[in-house]
Amino acid sequence: MRNPVATAIAIAVGMIILIGYFIPLGILTNLRTYLLDWAIGLAGVASLVAIINLVQVHLHKIRDKREPDRFSIFLIIAFLATFVAGLILGPASGTFQNIITSIQIPIEASLMAVLAVSLTYASLRLFKRRKGWMALLFVISTVVFLVVGSGFLSIGSQIPLLRDILGAINMLPIAGARGILLGVALGGLTTGLRILMGADRPYSG
Repeated sequence: MRNPVATAIAIAVGMIILIGYFIPLGILTNLRTYLLDWAIGLAGVASLVAIINLVQVHLHKIRDKREPDRFSIFLIIAFLATFVAGLILGPASGTFQNIITSIQIPIEASLMAVLAVSLTYASLRLFKRRKGWMALLFVISTVVFLVVGSGFLSIGSQIPLLRDILGAINMLPIAGARGILLGVALGGLTTGLRILMGADRPYSG
């Protein structure tokens, strides 16, 4: 086994935290709290290192003499402006949060609009290349959700039967999102169990 010490430490720490949730012993609770605090601190340091690395990569792209990346200039300027504003106003400042929200929400809306158009185009290409029932179902669902989400059928909310149908259609994305979250949760649980059993060792390099 490669790096048996790291494997033993990882399994022991994981078991201590897991057992501490089920057995209310004082020493386990305190030890679990200390370990989680260390993990949060290390995660913060890792995030800081990732930010520094991101800035260095884009600075290197700006200094590239052959093909300088001009978009990296905007990223560095936006990062510095956000960082300085956060230091002056504070992360909990209402003014700072309003500024960030006023920029972030329009950008997210634009990206979602681009994603909707891209999915529609991809569904049409899929139906053109593979004329199966799965491609047909994907095309129909894309068109239906685009029409429902556009608000064109808002007049149908006055008709009881059509209102119930539109309500059921609007519930489908919520059900799909919950299914994805359940899949992510089960995948994380399986990965955690494999790490605790030593089957996977991502910490060994």
